[in-house]
Amino acid sequence: MYLKMSLLIVVFAAGLCAFKTTPPALYKELLTYCNTLPDEFNQISTERQKVLKQLANHIVTAKAADDKASITVICSHNSRRSHMGQLLLAAAAHYYGINNIHTFSGGTEATAFNPRAIAALERAGFKIEKSANKDQNPSYKAKMGANLSEHLMYSKKYDDVMNPKEDFIAVLVCSEADEACPVVKGATARIAIPFEDPRHFDNTPSEQKQYDMRCRQIARELFFVMANVKQTLAKNKG
Repeated sequence: MYLKMSLLIVVFAAGLCAFKTTPPALYKELLTYCNTLPDEFNQISTERQKVLKQLANHIVTAKAADDKASITVICSHNSRRSHMGQLLLAAAAHYYGINNIHTFSGGTEATAFNPRAIAALERAGFKIEKSANKDQNPSYKAKMGANLSEHLMYSKKYDDVMNPKEDFIAVLVCSEADEACPVVKGATARIAIPFEDPRHFDNTPSEQKQYDMRCRQIARELFFVMANVKQTLAKNKG
């Protein structure tokens, strides 16, 4: 009887351990996309890597203080690059198993989540569906895995009610927002990582290619950030 009980306890503990260490999966297409990104880290220039490592250090510092990090990705219109940044940063955190990373996006003004940016993210493997209309600014539900939480996406100012008001890291992904926001109220850290705007290729033969290239560049660099966060957290823990 004692032996049976001991075996049951061992089996139960093993099952519980397996449950805790198996996170919900990314969609297969998105996971395939993510798996190829680390092989491209060598495409990031040395100077760019220095800035990205600064962002990684800010995230590690936030995690050390409160075991979480909130990051708001900001561009001028919150229509393309900032939305890409929000979702890809969330995917990178999940991919590297870094918990309590909360990502947001906003702009210096609100416009609309651009359909071309949505299409690029869908080609990367996200599933995005329109959830409601707000005049010219619809909202969308974006998911990166069947059993993962969805992200409510719509264009908004960076200080929108949906976004944190304090204790967050501000990441400015366009030069216009960088110039317009020399100070981001409530942010514990502010870092500029500008990306070229794919809108310059709207309605041209290379539109899709350019949006996919920009999406991939943002993904590559934010995955580099989270890879460094994981490495530093592991080193500090050890």
